[in-house]
Amino acid sequence: MSGLFKSDAFTAVRNSNFRYFLGYRFFMTMATLMQSVIVSWHMYYLTHNVLWLGLIGLVEVIPQISISLFAGHYIDLWNRKKIVRNSTIILLIGSSILAIYSLESFHSFERLGIWPIFITIFLTGLSRGILMPAHTALLGQLVDKKDYANAATWSSANWQIGAVMGPALGGLIYGFSTITVAYSSIIFIYFISLYMISRVQIKHIVNKALTADEDIFSRIREGIRFVLQSPELLGAFSLDMFAVLFGGAVALLPVFASDVLHVGPEGLGFLRACPAIGAIMMSFYLMFYPPVHNSGRTLLLAVSAFGLCMIGFAFSHWFWLSALLLLLSGLFDNVSVVIRGTILQLYTPEHMRGRVASVNSIFIGSSNELGAFESGVTAKLMGLVPSVAFGGIMTLIVVGTTAKINPVLRRLSLK
Repeated sequence: MSGLFKSDAFTAVRNSNFRYFLGYRFFMTMATLMQSVIVSWHMYYLTHNVLWLGLIGLVEVIPQISISLFAGHYIDLWNRKKIVRNSTIILLIGSSILAIYSLESFHSFERLGIWPIFITIFLTGLSRGILMPAHTALLGQLVDKKDYANAATWSSANWQIGAVMGPALGGLIYGFSTITVAYSSIIFIYFISLYMISRVQIKHIVNKALTADEDIFSRIREGIRFVLQSPELLGAFSLDMFAVLFGGAVALLPVFASDVLHVGPEGLGFLRACPAIGAIMMSFYLMFYPPVHNSGRTLLLAVSAFGLCMIGFAFSHWFWLSALLLLLSGLFDNVSVVIRGTILQLYTPEHMRGRVASVNSIFIGSSNELGAFESGVTAKLMGLVPSVAFGGIMTLIVVGTTAKINPVLRRLSLK
């Protein structure tokens, strides 16, 4: 595959449609993660119960898993740009519910409890179940095959910059203003993202291999079977899924910020941004030095380093050390993201992008929310610090198991 890659770090962004797509993803990511950090702090402020933080992930992942495979079928059939736009509108509606709920004059918590928050989280999960495979499929349609690695790196860096600004801005607005202003800011940013996706000019590709009257379940099974029969795809998806499922500590950051590190929402926003800061640093390096040599081995080492960072974070009682470990975790995680994204684009045929990406979204996307639920439950049963340390250890076990049972992934080179 040596002919597929260019040394030019800016080749993908010379494409105007790809630039607008990056703009859309930036603002959409920023708004979504602003909402995530604000909702988690708001929930803990209202309930002071760590289990509710874990349930946020469970309520989001149920609709996401339920709709993803069906979404993948229609992403291969319908206009991908319109699917992205309409799903973003669902996110905007959810944010509007939160803004109304937060109005003090309504006394919503006394009247309704926390259920409006969970309704919004459900809508977010529903939208993400569609958006994650739609983004992947649309990206593959915007750039040439030879630019996939470069586009995956730019897309990751763009997402991570939004992931830095979103939590930081959310924490600052919440800390220095009101909760209603914070939720209203999210609505405004979603409108900007809708404008950006409207600027993408691309023709709908008629998928001759897939028609509306064909059996949807047989087509879904075809996508699943393709992934299961590809050791490169299955290995990369599984490794990331279990590593994130056990190794992530994001859902518990409000508790660490409040009870361990003793910082407010501003500190929480900074901690949430640290993994993304590390990922951005790595993204700039990968733009010039893409991980196409010994890619499988690099992937395994990066996920191992991520697990070690999580173990160190669990035992840290110093804010800046915790921030550094989170930064390093994002740095190593981004290597995994870029390699996995490149594998997905290179090893998936055009007519199956939606369905394969939907399988990936279940593996990868759901692991974040199930990981949040796992974090909440284990923290309740084992205690805060032991639960995060346990997750890091499990990540190392997952890496070792994957390296042993999947030699194709271990020896993979994308060059």
